[in-house]
Amino acid sequence: MAIRINNLRLPLEHSERELTRQAARELGLKEKDILSLQIVRRSVDARRKDRIWFVYAVDVEVTQEERVLARCRGKGQIAAVSTPAAEPELNKGSLLLNQRPIVVGAGPAGLFAALLLARYGYRPLVLERGADVHSRAAAVEEFWSTGNLDPRSNVQFGEGGAGTFSDGKLTTRIDDPRRFLVLKELVKAGAPEDILYVHKPHIGTDILRRVVVNLRRQIEALGGEVRFLARVTDLILEGDRIQGVIVNHTQEIPAEVVILAVGHSARDTYRMLHRHQVSLTPKAFAIGARIEHPQALIDRAQYGAFAGHPRLGAADYHLTYQDEESGRGAYTFCMCPGGQVVAAASEPGQVVTNGMSNRDRASGTANAALVVQVFPPDFPEEGPLGGIAFQEKWEQAAFRLGGESYQAPAQRVEDFLAGRPSSEVKGASYRPGITPADLHRTLPHYVAKAMEKAIINMDKKLKGFAHPDAVLTGVETRTSAPVRINRGEDRQALEIAGLYPAGEGAGYAGGIMSAAVDGLKVAEAIIQRYREGDY
Repeated sequence: MAIRINNLRLPLEHSERELTRQAARELGLKEKDILSLQIVRRSVDARRKDRIWFVYAVDVEVTQEERVLARCRGKGQIAAVSTPAAEPELNKGSLLLNQRPIVVGAGPAGLFAALLLARYGYRPLVLERGADVHSRAAAVEEFWSTGNLDPRSNVQFGEGGAGTFSDGKLTTRIDDPRRFLVLKELVKAGAPEDILYVHKPHIGTDILRRVVVNLRRQIEALGGEVRFLARVTDLILEGDRIQGVIVNHTQEIPAEVVILAVGHSARDTYRMLHRHQVSLTPKAFAIGARIEHPQALIDRAQYGAFAGHPRLGAADYHLTYQDEESGRGAYTFCMCPGGQVVAAASEPGQVVTNGMSNRDRASGTANAALVVQVFPPDFPEEGPLGGIAFQEKWEQAAFRLGGESYQAPAQRVEDFLAGRPSSEVKGASYRPGITPADLHRTLPHYVAKAMEKAIINMDKKLKGFAHPDAVLTGVETRTSAPVRINRGEDRQALEIAGLYPAGEGAGYAGGIMSAAVDGLKVAEAIIQRYREGDY
């Protein structure tokens, strides 16, 4: 049992002792009466730019706990909390697995599903179409430096999934206790401990690359296996049941259980599933461009005179706008403080942008996706794969406008709002380079129009957002999966027993944290249905 104190407010320059002293004061105690203190949550209150606070929730152990709680009765920010119980042990199911389960994809959903299965003795086989992190990073750097794209291993495909080349954000809207398990596992694998309590946790792409390797090593140490450059090109089916997979068109691997954690860019997998008449649904998502500002501008807008304070770090933002005329929402997404815009194509002849930051967020440039909702009626084709055709159309348009060399079309915000092409663009961080252009030619007219209105509106909320020299780089199309692989309450695909869609690529998550949680849920469903065999 502990006592939780919420809404402890301290100035930026406070010491660790001041936090303990403030906790004691709230409880009417002396400092020495606090036996232990653990930070549960820390956020920044920057609503007043002349005085910025850290706001804490802490759990403390004290002497004479019952008397303290009785004295504090009526204080809404103080309450007793139970010590978190150990993770509940899952009861294994009665059905016997004669082959080890296969996990397709080594992104967050696949890694966490495989880790849990391995802990319970199922010795999963993970098949990842891309390369290991080290080889993958080399291929990505080659692409960014020269424009030579490796379709097998890139920003979308490879160990760790698309999130490996991102800011490593762990924020999520889901409220699931498995989140804390994911955070603890990430820390165990080398992530910074502050992700356990900061309001907007992030790891950074540089550290995340080490973390995913350590997760893989844990899986292997527990009897699992991970194979790279192993693309699942087909399923082996017998009636309505999975019997295995085909890897790289040639190798057959038998399996009674297959987890599909393929990520949101595995378009060939979606097409293969459609060919097998697996139930798929087209899904709304959002497209737009990356918007880029000097980080100092964002810091001043958010923190005023405290901009650049070492304890605050690089400021972020999240902005929304509802276009009443079109009924579409526009919003900023995947904001990367102190980061860079990256080339994220996974197929030849297409330009795709994304954002990335290292742990220190020290590049001096801020970027975010500025995107607008699109819906199945917008897609050029009917059916479940219409969203893929929509993405490809605009990615190919961006490739052509950029000069067909994987340079991205870019435009000054002032020119974008005026509807004229830019002749010169400065400050773009995208590699392998940019071509000044008119982004209206790479976006649907209704998306571009909504973006124009959003920029003007968002500038009222964040001063400088519509700065004339802010840079738009297009296009951003991979905000989420354009397809949902339909599954039942047992988490199996509706038509195929033993096939378990999971994570963002299946349409059930959005981001590292929610994908990892969904991977755990799928693994739990398998554990509770099957017991491992002698394979």
